[in-house]
Amino acid sequence: MSALAILMIVIAYLIGSISSAVLICRAFRLDDPRLRGSGNPGATNVYRLGGPVPAGLTLFADVLKGMLPVWVAYYLAIPPIALGLVAVAACLGHIYPLYFKFQGGKAVATALGAMFPVASEMAILLIVTWLLVFWVSRVSSLAALITVALSPVYAWFIKPQYTIPALMLAALIIWRHRANIVRLWKGTEVGFSGAKRGTKKPKPNKAPPE
Repeated sequence: MSALAILMIVIAYLIGSISSAVLICRAFRLDDPRLRGSGNPGATNVYRLGGPVPAGLTLFADVLKGMLPVWVAYYLAIPPIALGLVAVAACLGHIYPLYFKFQGGKAVATALGAMFPVASEMAILLIVTWLLVFWVSRVSSLAALITVALSPVYAWFIKPQYTIPALMLAALIIWRHRANIVRLWKGTEVGFSGAKRGTKKPKPNKAPPE
């Protein structure tokens, strides 16, 4: 591996370590997303704490910090495998941020941003997949897991040379969601509406006959 590729991997990790959710919550005087809601410093939890504006800014920043280092590495002609390591480094920075006591998020948006420079068609497919699964299930973690699991398949058909980098990212994101997988299996994962996955709303008790 070249010195340039190693430098880009380090830079990607340092950029990924900027916790957008924490900084934006501070700017909007919201609670620390690591301590409230789901405890995940990501756009979905920021939405719970502050609504669409801070959540949208968080999503944009998280996507950007995956996109920028991969875009630079791509145009520096870094080989696909090393490019995959740059993307993984950005996601690892998000998951274990150097500047925020290594308490980070799930890196779904950062991984998505990392795919835009090399395969915008695939990134669009992933966005559509996430939206469809989330629209049906209302469970962000389930949408993320299905989306990243399909990313190597999309890569194989669109840009086969990036299938291995897509596999690397998918493996990292799925591993990061291991607790969510357990809760989904048990039917205890909390959806976007606040209801547990697989549970039914209790029916109101009928008034006793007079």
